[in-house]
Amino acid sequence: MNDLDTLVPRIRNCRVCRDCPRHGPPLPHEPRPVMQAGTGARVCIASQAPGNKAHQKGLPFYDPSGVRLREWLAVSEERFYDPEQFAIVPMGFCFPGYDSKGGDLPPRRECAETWHESVFDALPNLSLILVIGQYAQRYHLPERHREKTLTATVANWRTILDEGNEPAVLPMPHPSWRNNAWLRKNPWFEAELLPELRRRIEGLLGPESGA
Repeated sequence: MNDLDTLVPRIRNCRVCRDCPRHGPPLPHEPRPVMQAGTGARVCIASQAPGNKAHQKGLPFYDPSGVRLREWLAVSEERFYDPEQFAIVPMGFCFPGYDSKGGDLPPRRECAETWHESVFDALPNLSLILVIGQYAQRYHLPERHREKTLTATVANWRTILDEGNEPAVLPMPHPSWRNNAWLRKNPWFEAELLPELRRRIEGLLGPESGA
């Protein structure tokens, strides 16, 4: 057995934010931690928190944003959900609920405090971490690379990659359809960043069978 054999089941049974919350009121519904990880994973998707559809299904990115993310990565659903290829480690493992305007609340802080160090210690083969959104960028990027806006941070992607860190860290926006306007205003993301991302993914994982 490796560390993940015991760690992942413990995470999936975690109730810290519901039964003994350390930051604000308890989670407003029954916990259902959603993540995936395997010791062979070369790529980690470090995102914000699962949405309600992912919560209901128990699968990360089981929603339209997941469809777009897989298009960005140029990978199939089968490859995406293979924990020996992709680890998916959001800042909050449970759907946090909705705010008064109908948007998702921020990810629960208890998750990272309780689990993240152990999870990343148990992923020895990671070569690339995709940090999606401001919460993940705040955790995974050193302060010198965190700009005042998400746009400025993502626009600095070449400088971040050129440092040659292992694993490499690549900042990205959230693939939510709410970001359509952002994508239109920042065409360099699809024209410049995505081709480099796809090149790295194929270099790490190899071409998909049948591709």
